[in-house]
Amino acid sequence: MEKLDVTDVQPTAPQIPMRPLAAFRDGELTDGAIVDEVKLETAGLSVYYGSFRALTEINLRVPTQRITAIIGPSGCGKSTLLRTFNRMNDLVPNVRVEGQVRLDGESLYESGSDVVDIRRRVGMVFQRPNPFPKSIFDNVAFGPRLYGVRRREDLESIVEHSLRQAALWDEVKDKLGESGLALSGGQQQRLCIARALAVEPEVILMDEPASALDPTATLRIEELMQALKKDYTIVIVTHNMQQAARVSDFPGMMMMRPDRSGELIEFGDTRTVFTRPKDPRTEDYVTGRFG
Repeated sequence: MEKLDVTDVQPTAPQIPMRPLAAFRDGELTDGAIVDEVKLETAGLSVYYGSFRALTEINLRVPTQRITAIIGPSGCGKSTLLRTFNRMNDLVPNVRVEGQVRLDGESLYESGSDVVDIRRRVGMVFQRPNPFPKSIFDNVAFGPRLYGVRRREDLESIVEHSLRQAALWDEVKDKLGESGLALSGGQQQRLCIARALAVEPEVILMDEPASALDPTATLRIEELMQALKKDYTIVIVTHNMQQAARVSDFPGMMMMRPDRSGELIEFGDTRTVFTRPKDPRTEDYVTGRFG
């Protein structure tokens, strides 16, 4: 098999001891894959938009405090999968979810689940920066205020801490009263990350977070992801194979079935998926022969 040269992208090496992952129910996707504690898990997950099936039988385990990248061609259901983790798909008319999605072993789709709390625990950063038309301070303080934080001192502490986590504090500390819309694109995206961090999530979902940014801003976002995974579980959707190889610990490869629904065809550690993939479709995609 022709090997993909990844010497220039340096996949992330595990930093703490790891143990083998128990096999999925079908046992097909985890042979040789290793992860730590599981934070998010899907089992037999299928998603329908009306009569159209967008995802078919997705079995995936997302490890704690790692970066999991969902990769694959356009239209294979990557963003649909990402949105099942915080029930953003609930906002789409006629959506139906079958199977299981669990956070720390607890079903996210049980009757009576607190969707507001789920979205606090599982934050999301979108493809294009979307700061509110408010000050930098009020953008970050928006979530804490929504959850009942009122004291100015508490809000100031949360805003500073969140902006420091997002590597933005030093750039904006003297203009917190200015509009978030006045920041550069890369700064706006880090502001959105700070806004997500302000409500103390456990998981951060990122849907193509650097696709609208220049290379310098993209590098800052990638460096930020590496810093944040010490405290958070991160799941990223990206079309950029070099980015996936640089930042992810575990990529999951998705493809479109003949019925146009998405399926997960391979999951494993980054070096294995990018240099010794088991499915020839994965090799074709990561080497640029397909997609």
